[in-house]
Amino acid sequence: MARYLLVRFFGFVFVILIVSFITFFLMYSTPGGPFDEKNMPLEPAAKANILKKYGLDQPFYVQWAKYMVNAVQGDFGISFKNQVPVKDLFLKYWPNSLLLGVLSLIWSFPAGIIFGVIAALKRNSFTDYFITAVALITSSLPQFAVIFFALAVFAVWLKWVPYGGWIDHGGSLSTLILPSIIFGMGTVGSLARYTRSGMLDVLGQDYIRTARAKGVSRAKVIFKHAMRNMLVPIVTLFFPVVTNIVSGSIYVELGFVIPGVGRFFLTSIFDRDYPVVMATVLIAAVILSVTYLLTDIAYTILDPRIKLT
Repeated sequence: MARYLLVRFFGFVFVILIVSFITFFLMYSTPGGPFDEKNMPLEPAAKANILKKYGLDQPFYVQWAKYMVNAVQGDFGISFKNQVPVKDLFLKYWPNSLLLGVLSLIWSFPAGIIFGVIAALKRNSFTDYFITAVALITSSLPQFAVIFFALAVFAVWLKWVPYGGWIDHGGSLSTLILPSIIFGMGTVGSLARYTRSGMLDVLGQDYIRTARAKGVSRAKVIFKHAMRNMLVPIVTLFFPVVTNIVSGSIYVELGFVIPGVGRFFLTSIFDRDYPVVMATVLIAAVILSVTYLLTDIAYTILDPRIKLT
């Protein structure tokens, strides 16, 4: 285990360095910059002072190295647009993304597992075909298209949910009902398919047939024996979903005007706010790497036959 964790740690460091370098290079190579001179031209001396103040007059690899050294110490720099520490901005916007993500997770994960189990138990029936088709559709539909359709139907036509988003309604939880449903739709579809596949595989095992032959009730076989052994495919999907929840949903936050990390990240790209973009990419990469490590460890807990080597 110790050797495995050490190897994963060095791999984690390598991935973070590569991801951060590529991100920094792409930002550096993109035409334009964080300081717009179309509406407010700058004198050459003033522009030189601004670039020097933020270190933008140095080669990109020097800027990258300095940024990474500071980032390791928890300093993600100052936002060019907002002129406040990037860390403070994340503390401001992240709770909104987490709230949206948690609300979507509360309903989507149980629903996905239940639908998947039902589809497996009703294999090759109309119920199975219907759940499989719905799961495939919900996990394949473009999220932005679903958002526009949902706003038109439920907010504008039926007026069941408020239109205008979080900001217009003072952060009311009622504004998160529809966004959380849309945010969780893809999770339900993917999880239902994973659960169905895993349940069918487990139900075909010899120990399940032996338990049924001994007279063990179907409910006990499913919930005591099958469910535990089908958790591996569910865990495979769970941690990446958590990463998505933590990092926010760009389309949902934009469509419903939710001031979260995803929306903040996209606007920062348009504003060429390099420190914010770098911080978001780094944090997302770290969270994703950690969740995959936790997934591997969870495998060994759920199935002792799996060894980390």
